[in-house]
Amino acid sequence: MANILVVDDEVGIRELLSEILSDEGHTVRGAESAAAAREARGRERPDLVLLDIWMPDTDGISLLKEWAASGQLTMPVVMMSGHATIDTAVEATRIGATDFLEKPIALQKLLATVKRVLRQQEAQPAARLTLASVGRSGPLVDVRKRLAQVAATGLPLLLRGGVGMMPELFARLVQQPSTPWVTASAALAESPQDVLTQAGGGVLFVEELAALSRAAQRGLTLALERAERSKVRVVSFTAEDPEALVAERGFDADLLARLSGVVLRLPALREFAEDIPEIAALMLAQLVEARVAPPRRFSTAALNALRQAAWPRNLESLAQAVRSAALTALDDEIGAQDVERVLGSVPPPAEASGIPLDQPLREAREAFERAYLEHHLAREQGSIARVAERSGLERTHLYRKLKQLGIGLARKEE
Repeated sequence: MANILVVDDEVGIRELLSEILSDEGHTVRGAESAAAAREARGRERPDLVLLDIWMPDTDGISLLKEWAASGQLTMPVVMMSGHATIDTAVEATRIGATDFLEKPIALQKLLATVKRVLRQQEAQPAARLTLASVGRSGPLVDVRKRLAQVAATGLPLLLRGGVGMMPELFARLVQQPSTPWVTASAALAESPQDVLTQAGGGVLFVEELAALSRAAQRGLTLALERAERSKVRVVSFTAEDPEALVAERGFDADLLARLSGVVLRLPALREFAEDIPEIAALMLAQLVEARVAPPRRFSTAALNALRQAAWPRNLESLAQAVRSAALTALDDEIGAQDVERVLGSVPPPAEASGIPLDQPLREAREAFERAYLEHHLAREQGSIARVAERSGLERTHLYRKLKQLGIGLARKEE
């Protein structure tokens, strides 16, 4: 049975609906206003909301918009009204309402609607984090526009960016509604045709090219040859520099060229830091909705602390910090001290203070350079391209410096 929230300013209607639905075995809570509904929604996620349009403080359409904008519209909402127009019903549906009940509500109509909506909800997959409508910074808006522009083409799309970018969030923006999404895995090496069949009419996504074995690369090559016939869009990502991917990781150069029909660089999280509070709040809301964490909210100071922090692994680091704060905070409101505690649990970068200062300047400088480059190599998982970008060194100079300092380059195993 379901937990149902009935929002209506008329006490008689609340009591009548509560009695009918309780007799059906549901747990029903009432809210007499939008303010009470916000409070109830903040405490827990109901399985269904019956929401009146006309209320004295805030109308139901405005409340629906609030929930949609804050990531809280993760449950079905059925609007109710005795005076609504067709335009109002259409607007409510566009915002995210599941259905509409006209007052006075017939008993059978009410029960049938509730039963159908709850059955549909059970069949829905868990909500995913999406960047479709999050963020207003220039870099994030720009990359969304470019992805929308290339979404209509059938060319393979190669996304490039830093480690921990959570590239699927960006790749999902080229997926057409109600089409398949298949993440390439070891199955590419064993049965590429089966993978292609599953992705028919949709997207085949490769999360990191450097992680593909030789056999998986051969399977991906076969999938690419047949992708157009199956109407499959191949989207891939790598945090490696393309030249290094081939030269250092042994990736198939011809395959890489075919995957690069369109190449788009993803901005690092530091480039759209002003969007971090909104993204973090949405990540937290999803943890609460999925009942991974108890009801939580960030204070303004906590969101500001997140915005100002360094994120070496981009969105992945942010997601880990949000999860840790949500699970370890002692109060409903996550404060700046909680964020600082979580961020402080991450080992700090190597500091030059560990270098003996009583040695000659040349040796001290070499010790610092060695510690500095080893730190950034570990931070970027051995990516020369990313270390060159962070250090401001030209790649040839960087290779020469690493050799001079005796720093070896570890290779990822296939």
